[in-house]
Amino acid sequence: MDQIPFVSSASNSLGIELELQLINPRTFDLTAAADELLVQLSNHPLVDRIKPEITRSMIELNSSVHEHPVGLLAEMREMRDVLCEAADAVGVSVAGGGAHPFMRWQDRSISDTPRFQYLAEMYGYLARQFTVFGQHIHLGVSSGDAAVRMVQGLSPYIPHFIALSASSPYYEGVDTLFSCCRLNAVSSFPLAGHMPPEVTDWYQFEAYMAQLRHSGLAESIKDLYWDVRPKPEFGTVEIRVCDTPLTVERACQLAAFAQALSVLVTREPQPATSAWLAYRSNHFQACRFGLQGSYVTAGGERVRLIDHARELFRKLEPIAEELGTGDMLSQLRDEALRNGNDARWLRGQFHRVRDLPTVVESMTRVWRGERDVSASTEVPRRRIRATSVPMMGDVQALATPEPGLNAGWNADRLH
Repeated sequence: MDQIPFVSSASNSLGIELELQLINPRTFDLTAAADELLVQLSNHPLVDRIKPEITRSMIELNSSVHEHPVGLLAEMREMRDVLCEAADAVGVSVAGGGAHPFMRWQDRSISDTPRFQYLAEMYGYLARQFTVFGQHIHLGVSSGDAAVRMVQGLSPYIPHFIALSASSPYYEGVDTLFSCCRLNAVSSFPLAGHMPPEVTDWYQFEAYMAQLRHSGLAESIKDLYWDVRPKPEFGTVEIRVCDTPLTVERACQLAAFAQALSVLVTREPQPATSAWLAYRSNHFQACRFGLQGSYVTAGGERVRLIDHARELFRKLEPIAEELGTGDMLSQLRDEALRNGNDARWLRGQFHRVRDLPTVVESMTRVWRGERDVSASTEVPRRRIRATSVPMMGDVQALATPEPGLNAGWNADRLH
């Protein structure tokens, strides 16, 4: 059995990756400008932290390693400003958000790297549909055994990350009724999901990977589209379920939340076997309803996710004070519990302007820091609830564009 070396990292260190949308400032559709943007940045000291992604309408920011989220925030603000300056020079805009509200996957162009070309050949149209935008959070761990324990310990809290970061309610011109529709694209890949519960140490993980290779199911850990997975060459555990937030401030607050949670799970017992019973259902509820979804605990109790999150924030408060991140954690908590996630803000914007290109324009302004993302616009509440049967009016919304959705493009291109 081949061993997989694990590079030790400092515990509680962290870093993030942000996948961002490249926007045509006239149509507010996606534009294939990654190559031009990278050329523009080629002589900048930060160029090695700004990378292409699977399609040319995407760009990725990679932070350095930090002990404290405040330093991470300073770096991400600098990278945002550098990226926006370069984008202005080549005539494009940049936005956060987990999915572009009205792009067509058929129009996407695969980036010219061997890895991405292989994915396009292997997965067909799924590769172009993978033009969705996520935040990955890396947490430093000391060993492979610690990484496996961390992966398993974080798994019950995956719905909380999904709901807090959700920013992809619209897709191909339609309100999907999901807070996070991005993960539906990720779930299409054959090795999506989570680490098997029976894997409890690094030796068992190595044996599992050897079995996958021997069976021809995976060549490397990169083929595992898990919600959270080890990253041995970095010495980290990587949380992969977050939509890219609309601002770097929210992205770094989520990193502070992850850092505090990583400390909590090292102090708690490993999840009971019963914790996996509701894993997929809890995942769906968070994607569909955000913080208003249902959450089934390891003990079988059904609660509202927002109530479980409120109690989790209470448990994390003393840990955040130890880490010196109490302010960032309280900002995330207060904003999320008071105004909801970015998906709610995006729906509020559409309810106000009734035009998706204008919503995208507001996303580009918010990314620059020109407008406060917390400025909430009230959204009329749907009657559907996480535990109710969908009503015909809500189902019809998936098939019939809302007024204003066809502004700027042809209605027959929406589906």
